[in-house]
Amino acid sequence: MRTQIGFLMLAVCLFIPLSSAVPEITPEKLPDLIRAEQIKDMKFGMFICWSFSTFSGEEWTRGVDDVAYFKAVDCDTDQWCQVAKDAGMAYILFLTKHHDGFCLWDTATTEFKVNNAPLGIDVLAKLKKSCDKYGLKLALYFSEGDWTWIEGGYPKRGDARGNRRFDKALWASGANAELKKEQLKELCTQYGPIEFFWMDYAQGTGGVNHGDTTTWVLQFQPNCFVGYNHGEPAGRLSLRERGSAGVIGDSKSSKYNKESEAAYKGYQVAEFTYPILPKHKGGADWFYSLPGHDTLCHSAEKIYRDYLEAVKYGNIFSVNVGPNYEGKIRDIDVKTLKQVGDWIHEGHVLPESP
Repeated sequence: MRTQIGFLMLAVCLFIPLSSAVPEITPEKLPDLIRAEQIKDMKFGMFICWSFSTFSGEEWTRGVDDVAYFKAVDCDTDQWCQVAKDAGMAYILFLTKHHDGFCLWDTATTEFKVNNAPLGIDVLAKLKKSCDKYGLKLALYFSEGDWTWIEGGYPKRGDARGNRRFDKALWASGANAELKKEQLKELCTQYGPIEFFWMDYAQGTGGVNHGDTTTWVLQFQPNCFVGYNHGEPAGRLSLRERGSAGVIGDSKSSKYNKESEAAYKGYQVAEFTYPILPKHKGGADWFYSLPGHDTLCHSAEKIYRDYLEAVKYGNIFSVNVGPNYEGKIRDIDVKTLKQVGDWIHEGHVLPESP
């Protein structure tokens, strides 16, 4: 008997490959209408921006080429997800890389990554575990252009090449097609299902046009929706940065994508987003904005009204928050979003807007 068991175990070892050798299996593509309804059903999520700009107090942080600038001492992804869950949210939209090129996951494409910063962990991997724990979906923000790819060096503060936010020369030179594709491949194949990609065109395409970028993502994740906040329209998701709820094709709902919103026929779902921080002097909007702004926050009523509008039009609404230096969401954000969540669960009816 023992000999027979030994032969059986040997046969199993010979004919079943090790798990590390099992190739990635691309999931079956769902019909577009079914997948679009799944995306719409998420309704409400948390957009998390956490990177160099958390510590600079600037929206775009140039002149940093040392990963130690990312001085976070902790990363409480469980808190992020608990706050999202209490707010009635269904997904987390996480910034994987901003224009500065600093990667918040353990990429093999560069040493300019969070694993080499004092925090020393793959933040995206930790967040993925927390999302699974709290039953939340995962979506990813990705800056297409990358200042570490600029010919002639990284732009410094005050550098003439960096003074204009939409400098065409930066767009053309801050590109590396192979690295862009490899980074997206890592994100698509190492962190489970990605509901959608929020592609930021503010520094150009990164060397791969939007049609080809969409095709590249879909070969790994055919059910992922891809959207672009500017530039050539492509993909199935209309992104309305600082926009509002509305039917697909309504250019009034989009601040930057007005032409493509009205003309492009490929959109199946619309997403809109804005920071939980109202406009203020100094500091960032999309990231944590210095301790002096810790009392500033949009009202729960405004956020809840926008949630109701999202539901009305079948949109998804991503409200942005910026974790602080300790990797926690601010107390005022926690309180505000908890109120929103309570109203969602109660089906609260707000008085009509004046």
